[in-house]
Amino acid sequence: MNINPFDLLKNAEKIQEQMSFFQEKLGSINTTGSSGGGMVEIDLNGKIEVIAVRIAPEAMEGGDTEMLQDLIMAAFANALEKVREEINREMGAMAGSLGIAGIPGMPGCPGGFPGVS
Repeated sequence: MNINPFDLLKNAEKIQEQMSFFQEKLGSINTTGSSGGGMVEIDLNGKIEVIAVRIAPEAMEGGDTEMLQDLIMAAFANALEKVREEINREMGAMAGSLGIAGIPGMPGCPGGFPGVS
């Protein structure tokens, strides 16, 4: 890997602008996770905030609380996985536009983005 640290310093302002833009964009990333064949759906944004929870009436029939809890956890995990994928995709595009793709631990590179993968 051939990265000149002085090139990164020259781009510091651009990097800061891109990160600021990315922080704003996180709120506009929206995904839906589901489980139980769509009986439970959870919407998350890129800030990992729950936007909506939908539970089909048949998921609550029979009073099986444990099953419903499992469906909710599975739907959340599914939504979280989708958010992480979208964040990695967006960060990879941003890193590439700054000419810093190829750094281990950066999105779009093997290993993904620390704390997001």
